[in-house]
Amino acid sequence: MSVPVSRRAALRGAVLLGAAAGASALTQLGGGRDARAVATRVDQPVIANCATWGARPPSSPVSVVQSRPSKIIVHHTAFPNTTDYSLAKAYANSRDIQNLHMDSNGWLDSGQHFTNSRGGYLTEGRHGSLYALLHGQTMVQGAHCVGQNSQAIGIENDGIYLNVQPPAALWNSLIVFCAFTCQQYGIAPSEIYGHKDFNNTQCPGLLHGRLPELRAAVAARLG
Repeated sequence: MSVPVSRRAALRGAVLLGAAAGASALTQLGGGRDARAVATRVDQPVIANCATWGARPPSSPVSVVQSRPSKIIVHHTAFPNTTDYSLAKAYANSRDIQNLHMDSNGWLDSGQHFTNSRGGYLTEGRHGSLYALLHGQTMVQGAHCVGQNSQAIGIENDGIYLNVQPPAALWNSLIVFCAFTCQQYGIAPSEIYGHKDFNNTQCPGLLHGRLPELRAAVAARLG
């Protein structure tokens, strides 16, 4: 499902919903002054929807959970650490992930809700995730963390970080994404976790040790 948009962002050639539309969606949640105030706190980052990066359609309909997620789970893709930080590479990476998840894992679509490239470009992962995020009332069921797929938003960070830290562009983009997602869904920054907190995995590598730093940075953004 593609996300309806109010205008095209010139920045990065991706799809960006205007601030007025974001404010309107949040106003529907609270219906008043408080909701409008929250809408201006963290600006929506540029997130390319599935149609923009050339996603395949899901092999079967995605499931929509009629409640808000309670947490964010940080992942790394474990793909090689490319030095190509371009937007084109980010889109190609999203297609590679989807192909892996659908053709090798047998999943209906990309497992994660969103992907963050080494150049700091954000893309929608599983179809419908961006629409749900912008409206802030439901979530798409993912396939990124056993036991948490109907409760947590999964963000894949491209690369492998067992021995090296991510590029600054990726890290800064992760902060902005998490702050916006916390705002939209009313998630506390303390509810940002790593994959290994729930499953037996090394994911997300050294990013896990930086979760306190990430939570503090997100809390600062939220004010």
